[in-house]
Amino acid sequence: MKKVLIVLASLSLVVGSALAGDHHGNRSDDGNELNPVASDHNGHNDGDVFNDSGKAAAAAGSGQLRNHGGPVMNGGKVVCIFWGSIPSSYTSNMQAFRSNSTGMVSHMGMLTQYGVTESTLVGSHADVFDPTPPSSARVTDVMVQQEVARVVGFTPADLNTIYEVFIPSGYYSDDGSGATSCGGPNLQYCAYHSSGDGSHLNANAKYSIEPWPGCSGCSASGWTTNQNANHFMVHETREALTDPFGTAWWDAAGYEADDKCAWQGLFISNGYGYQPEYSNSARACVQ
Repeated sequence: MKKVLIVLASLSLVVGSALAGDHHGNRSDDGNELNPVASDHNGHNDGDVFNDSGKAAAAAGSGQLRNHGGPVMNGGKVVCIFWGSIPSSYTSNMQAFRSNSTGMVSHMGMLTQYGVTESTLVGSHADVFDPTPPSSARVTDVMVQQEVARVVGFTPADLNTIYEVFIPSGYYSDDGSGATSCGGPNLQYCAYHSSGDGSHLNANAKYSIEPWPGCSGCSASGWTTNQNANHFMVHETREALTDPFGTAWWDAAGYEADDKCAWQGLFISNGYGYQPEYSNSARACVQ
């Protein structure tokens, strides 16, 4: 299963193509990750989706999130895998975003309604700094799985962890469907989460690919590179917790919780970049 955050430029087109681009036979995470504001015909920016009453814009997708019976990740953890030469200012920010009480964990409370118990997100395995870069600028899904298997094992000791793989500027993700991330020849998404295919990585292992957000389709106006990366990290983490195998929480259109609110009401909290998450109880995108 692969689930993607689409770029801002052509949201409806990318949602359709991304959902069709499922790698492992399940619903895809190619949902809502490109920035539609990059070519927004209304001239709006990312901050314009809240109206004067402070209410969020209508969520994307179709209706409420539905529980399709699959497992969620209770008390899930995040381990960062930094693959190649990545600036320390970037890696330390991602680690702090994951580990600090003022970071990502402070915007996870709404997940309890989906049966996800809260945790500190700090993994039982140390974060990995692999100085050897990917073998090519094009980083395929198989290569990502192989990297996870190489540094933490084909069957990681902790399967209740999302292994989040960060790649440097100058490299791009290719999900195997013809779509690529920033830097690639067919920009269709910014990041995605998935599970192992059973051949290159244990089928119960969860991972995400977090490409360098170095293009307008994966950038919010006025945000730093770190803040844009925070945005994609929290999106993929929350979706992996609520729908790790594509069999748990998603709506009638195939949108996961963060897909429904992608590129709506982006906000900064304690210096980190976020998007809202869809709440069934509020029937809206919430912070």
